Amino acid sequence: MLIRIRHPSDPSPSEITPRELYLRRREFLAGGAAAAGALLIGGCRRDGEVASAAEAALPDEITPREDATSYNNFYELGPDKTDPRDNAHRLRTRPWSVSVEGEVARPGTLDIEDVLRLFPREERVYRLRCVEAWSMVIPWLGFPLGDLLRRFEPTSRAQWVAFETIYDPANLRGQRRPLLDWPYREALRIDEAMHPLTILATGMYGEELPGQNGAPIRLVVPWKYGFKSSKSIVRIRLVEQRPATSWNQAQPAEYGFYANVNPDVDHPRWSQRRERRIGELRKRPTLFLNGYADQVASLYAGMDLQEHF
Repeated sequence: MLIRIRHPSDPSPSEITPRELYLRRREFLAGGAAAAGALLIGGCRRDGEVASAAEAALPDEITPREDATSYNNFYELGPDKTDPRDNAHRLRTRPWSVSVEGEVARPGTLDIEDVLRLFPREERVYRLRCVEAWSMVIPWLGFPLGDLLRRFEPTSRAQWVAFETIYDPANLRGQRRPLLDWPYREALRIDEAMHPLTILATGMYGEELPGQNGAPIRLVVPWKYGFKSSKSIVRIRLVEQRPATSWNQAQPAEYGFYANVNPDVDHPRWSQRRERRIGELRKRPTLFLNGYADQVASLYAGMDLQEHF
């Protein structure tokens, strides 16, 4: 039985698109897909636009499922936005296991079926924003990452949590390209990882997680840019020193380690002050910490978030 637990970050019920509507592509996609696609792919202009009060108050409607599963970044499956959808069948999600190791008292491995049995899932509606100035609002099915980590009893030396994605270049053609140092690696500070907003998702839209969205288990950190939310996780390590992460290692000037959504910190090639919600034509203001400041800003008290971006 799925029990919906509301969180402060959730949109109100009146703002949520009915299921029968979000399962259909919006009308503008049928009539103007080419023009809309060109707008969605481009970055924001550094034009000093100031959002009106009406724009700032735009409600968070659920992104249509078809859009959320066909416009993705998952470079293991290819570099283009539609490659993950087209190549998702190459991602083998069974059998699957996740190991938890490093600075824990009880290291071990859980089969994905054990994960689904041990950790009851809740539905959480989170915004997820890409560094390329587009965003989605997705009803995830998942559970707090901290619930899993506590099972393995982190030691006092566990200061960081590192994540590693599946490495299977024989099937995942994107890993045959030297875009990144594979396998994909990401990490969080231990307090970020244990925060209740940080979840491991195993589903979305009331269904099993699709391959293109990081099946069978992925991270969701809603106040950070999307590249921090590792997909198709096979290994979690708790460590004492900050680990290297894939995009920060490849292009540190463009992809900061913390990757907190901050409209005052631009990407070197475009502004991050405004974003385009997939399924909408006009841009909206980017919210500090993606709108979750009330819940997570205290994690960064005393830090210069323009330096630690």
